[in-house]
Amino acid sequence: MKDELTEDAFFNGRIRIKQNRFGYRFSVDAVLLAFYARPRPKDTVIDLGTGCGIIPLILAYRNPETKVYGIEAQQDLADISAINIEENRMGKQISIFCMDMKILTNDIIPGPIDIAISNPPYRKVKSGRINPDRQKAMARHEIKATLFDVVETAKRMLRVSGRFVVIYPAERLIDIVTQMRASGIEPKFTRMIHSFANKEAKMVLLEGIKGGRPGIKVDPPLIIYRDGGSYTDEVEKMFLP
Repeated sequence: MKDELTEDAFFNGRIRIKQNRFGYRFSVDAVLLAFYARPRPKDTVIDLGTGCGIIPLILAYRNPETKVYGIEAQQDLADISAINIEENRMGKQISIFCMDMKILTNDIIPGPIDIAISNPPYRKVKSGRINPDRQKAMARHEIKATLFDVVETAKRMLRVSGRFVVIYPAERLIDIVTQMRASGIEPKFTRMIHSFANKEAKMVLLEGIKGGRPGIKVDPPLIIYRDGGSYTDEVEKMFLP
């Protein structure tokens, strides 16, 4: 498997991330989500659909007292996560579970959890072309886990007043807001994400509180790239240690 992996450095080489050369690879969304998770000291965090473990690694590095659990249904991706955790010597902070999130309970992971985060599959199974690559298809389409499954799992695992932080396509904003409210997670913060300042929003960042009261804060848009294609100052800072 090692011949099929690439390695990327984060935080000036302090974290090294292996991921598939040709299969599913994480994007800037993971960095944004890790930045907005903002755990407090000794919080417990669960990453639903952890992939290669990039978000747990960022969180653990920035928050040495935080415990992070990564849930991944695909065995090959869970194996890569385990390699990354071991090689970055973060086994005391991060635990990876290869399992279907729909059967996850606090009997499996000690809870309740303070923060649940997810960059979930964003396309319905019958919408658009299914990628022939199995990893990419499962990461992008609701094959193993639907939006309902992700939000209900977050609800089940979170403590009262616990936070759910998610990045999702802007075109499905109503879907996820509706599902969060139906699951008892009240949307409290949102920010639209634009690739460029003159382009429409493609993604949206949402944070909800389990059992929270109505009332949402809407931040100014987050712009990812300058006109020349480099990251904006705000996003560039998210890649710093």
